Amino acid sequence: MAIHNITGKEGEELARRYLEANDYLILETNWHIGHLEADIIAYKDNRIVFIEVKTRSSDIYGSPEEFVDYKKRQSYIKLANAYIIQKDRSEEARFDIISVLMKDGQPHINHIINAFTTVG
Repeated sequence: MAIHNITGKEGEELARRYLEANDYLILETNWHIGHLEADIIAYKDNRIVFIEVKTRSSDIYGSPEEFVDYKKRQSYIKLANAYIIQKDRSEEARFDIISVLMKDGQPHINHIINAFTTVG
């Protein structure tokens, strides 16, 4: 497995543990439909939260969350619509980003709540 895949999996595990420690109920990890995939789908405060986890070992080219571009956001919105229909859910959806930056062997987690919306 490539080193960036290992870093990504570590970041997703750290994000999952962070969410659980903050009273999120994890519904799905690495849920996919077709070619679309959500890193984590969770539930909190009567909302389904779709979470993209971005992990980097350096911020030399920008912070991890900066790599969630327009195309990725649109994919998450499509995926959320499919999930809500497939699972017959009626709650509102929210889109978060969890940025994990590994510095000096220590993870720094930044949880960006409501990082983007379906409008705009």
